[in-house]
Amino acid sequence: MPAAKNIDAAQIDIRRSNIKSAQAAISLPVLKGKTMIKKLKAKCVLLIFFSLLIYSCSQVAITGRKQLNLVPDNVINRLGFENYKEFISQSKLSTNAEQVQMVKTVGERIQKAVERYCQENNLSKRLKGYEWEFNLVEDEAVNAWAMPGGKVVVYTGLLPVAENEAGLATVMGHEIAHIIARHGAEQMSQDLVIELGGMALSEAITKQPETVQSIFMNSYRIGSEVGVMLPYSRTHELEADHLGLIFMAIAGYNPQEALSFWQRMSSGGQQSRLMELLSTHPADSRRIKNIENLMPEALSYYNK
Repeated sequence: MPAAKNIDAAQIDIRRSNIKSAQAAISLPVLKGKTMIKKLKAKCVLLIFFSLLIYSCSQVAITGRKQLNLVPDNVINRLGFENYKEFISQSKLSTNAEQVQMVKTVGERIQKAVERYCQENNLSKRLKGYEWEFNLVEDEAVNAWAMPGGKVVVYTGLLPVAENEAGLATVMGHEIAHIIARHGAEQMSQDLVIELGGMALSEAITKQPETVQSIFMNSYRIGSEVGVMLPYSRTHELEADHLGLIFMAIAGYNPQEALSFWQRMSSGGQQSRLMELLSTHPADSRRIKNIENLMPEALSYYNK
């Protein structure tokens, strides 16, 4: 009898083992199926992305870098106008006439430089629909930013750090360069492919306006609140340095002042005040070296 009990126990163990093996055999294809679906979705997104990349490529002015751009200028400009209007309505504009005029003067000179460059290089259509505007906002933050369509904001906290018009032109030229290079539209195009797949932008705006708005805010490096800026990618930052140098040089500002500005940023002076600016525009050795390398080209525009 004891031997029979042992046999029964062994058989039970074998049966249990067989059941587990069967369960594993059944679940394995299911798991593989889920993995395959995920991989298939990823491949579809990549296929859509590269197909769009082929048919929706544009080039960045000056650098010639190819970029994906699925968002029409009139759409991106409208989104920019709406968000800019909301920000201005909730902000306190500076009443310091001298400082306000300096921001407008520098901004208008950069604007004319951009328009001149685009005209000379058959790119004026890229500025269609632009409604340039330059505002100085009462805020201790050391920063500035620009939105599509030529909408630019400078914070009063930036002016003591900029020190002079050329320093301010360095920052404003850089921020304007981001919108001329369509960096936000490029990032938005990539995010639209990932978030919405092949859905047409016009359809997405109608059916998923909150998603489109969120993608726009992220693409233009705006936090959950308008005016709270997030960093651009390293590629976009260095490219904006390049375009910004050219624009400030065409505007009549010595581009060597840009080098002085970023060297001041990296020196560590007023570190607490500069924290916000440096968090979005790191003034490291690579950036400064890149500006040094670009200086001969920038000076050729300045000396014309």
